[in-house]
Amino acid sequence: MPPRKTKLTTLSQEQARRIWLHAQRLDTREPFGSGSEATQAAVEHLGYVQIDTINVIERCHHHILYSRIPAYRRGDLAQAQSTAKSVFEYWTHALSYVPTRDIRFFLGAMKAHRDEPRRWSAVGGRDEIRKLVTRIRKEGALTIRDFDDDVLTEKEHLWASRKPSKGLLERAFYDGDLAISARAGMLKTYELMDRHFGWDKRPTPASERQVTAYLLDRALRAQGVVSLDSICHLDAPRKKDVAELIAARVKRRELLAIQIEGAEKVPHWASRQVLEEPVQPEADLVHILSPFDPLIIQRKRLNLFFGYQHLFEAYLPKEKRTYGYFALPVLVGDRVVAALDLKTDRAGGKLLVQQWTWLDGQGTPALKALIEEELGRFERFQLANGPSEEPVPASDPSEAAL
Repeated sequence: MPPRKTKLTTLSQEQARRIWLHAQRLDTREPFGSGSEATQAAVEHLGYVQIDTINVIERCHHHILYSRIPAYRRGDLAQAQSTAKSVFEYWTHALSYVPTRDIRFFLGAMKAHRDEPRRWSAVGGRDEIRKLVTRIRKEGALTIRDFDDDVLTEKEHLWASRKPSKGLLERAFYDGDLAISARAGMLKTYELMDRHFGWDKRPTPASERQVTAYLLDRALRAQGVVSLDSICHLDAPRKKDVAELIAARVKRRELLAIQIEGAEKVPHWASRQVLEEPVQPEADLVHILSPFDPLIIQRKRLNLFFGYQHLFEAYLPKEKRTYGYFALPVLVGDRVVAALDLKTDRAGGKLLVQQWTWLDGQGTPALKALIEEELGRFERFQLANGPSEEPVPASDPSEAAL
């Protein structure tokens, strides 16, 4: 008897993107409340918040949180990382803030990196790491500035450092010996991981099966409607295990197979509960989003759901740019209506609009007034949210990452 075909639930592009916006908590004004507790709640819901060195405007980790927490302040994230210790830094598809409640799903990756390092593999070895750990145990937490005996070397690539100690600190971090206990701009303070979290004994690492379920559940929570690519963003080796888990959940009727109009060839899935929730974003809600926002970073998915192909053009020559050096998508309701190339002039105390590009003729005087009102709030966030920092050129982010 031939296998029974899976029944598909069809969603329009509009339905799919509204579900995604709701999952991203971008369809209401203040979904997480305010203060440091809101920061913890946002990171826990999203699963991770990407960190990046570029500082043309506010760094992306602060920007992503501001987009969901209108009263957000930099100190809220510092509180969560260094005092409450409810978030920690580690690698997802990039260096990110991750909920501490999820740390056991990353302990296996740390051990794997100790056994066979993939990042910073050319830097030292376990003997050098042990010496570094002994020093920090004796002296306390350190930053790269506490290492003044380096013999500077030539860079191996753009994101490298001339200071060997930086690579050693990073290696110990990815090995799970050290945690980043504080961050000032892009200056990181390294502490022994167990001492930072106050562990007498480390949590039990999650099994590979548990990690697979975690990745699927994280995507379902933060994306609503998921595909293999969206679950395993920049992590293709995980796709086989995730696909098998999805098939099992579909068989148990825990997930539904989804077909999105206009993208019928790309399999998607969602929970029955997500499809039953009424989703109607506030029509006049404006978000000026970071190009590293979870809604924007997966470019193919963004184009599929919104019909918008975002272009990150900081690395292109000026004459080849369409939207500008550091363009930010503008979300109004459930539509991306414009791309604004912005720059914060910290010395002059203002936010500069270097280029304003309307998408598909969507610009109207009323819509522009709505966006300009949000730009005023965004400017106040840029300039009144802590000490100013010198901008970091996108073409050379390495030294800022020290």
